[in-house]
Amino acid sequence: MNGIKGLIVKDLLNLSHYKFSLLIIIVVFIGLGVSSKSSLTFMPIMLMTAIGMIGLSTFSYDEMSKADKYLLTFPTDKKEMVKAKYILIIGMIIIGAIVSIIATYGINYIVYSEIPDIEPILTMVLGGVFGISLVEAIQIPSVYKWGAEKGRIQMFVLIILIGALIGGLVFLITSAGLSIQFDTNQILGFIKNFGTYILIAVILLMYFLSYKLSCKIYMKKEI
Repeated sequence: MNGIKGLIVKDLLNLSHYKFSLLIIIVVFIGLGVSSKSSLTFMPIMLMTAIGMIGLSTFSYDEMSKADKYLLTFPTDKKEMVKAKYILIIGMIIIGAIVSIIATYGINYIVYSEIPDIEPILTMVLGGVFGISLVEAIQIPSVYKWGAEKGRIQMFVLIILIGALIGGLVFLITSAGLSIQFDTNQILGFIKNFGTYILIAVILLMYFLSYKLSCKIYMKKEI
């Protein structure tokens, strides 16, 4: 456990180089929420994404400094190194979610003199957590397989392909004269009754499978 703690501290020290950039990001997104009530609707997801994704930058630091070779000379192993990355990245997402909730609630209360319903804020943040988790659960094994730069490119290509596929399906459906309709009340009702538990379960499952795959890839990788 001490080995994992030391690895996380090492990554946090690397992330300290981002503290000024992260502060600017937080200020900019909070400024958007303050400037417009409509922007406040999307602010929690944007803010959480910016904070949550920053943990992935530690892979680039390790790759440039060849840290893995050095770390393996200490009493640690590859599985602990992978586990430390996942703990750090999941922790950053949780921090991003907490900051987003506090910022959204605070802006509503201080700027717009409203006491907002916390449930829609939590639902939106949870949806954002799911989206970020899906991306990271795919990207982390890719980084272990191909490296930070190639893994990032692979992820962009995948996102573009998914977007193109969804766009193509929507185009085909609308071209066929069919309509795509969503009953917002039914969706919110489903999320309220079951969705929270299902999303949390799916997020945990995604990270578990991603972690197992990353361990399998990294254990076979020559350092």
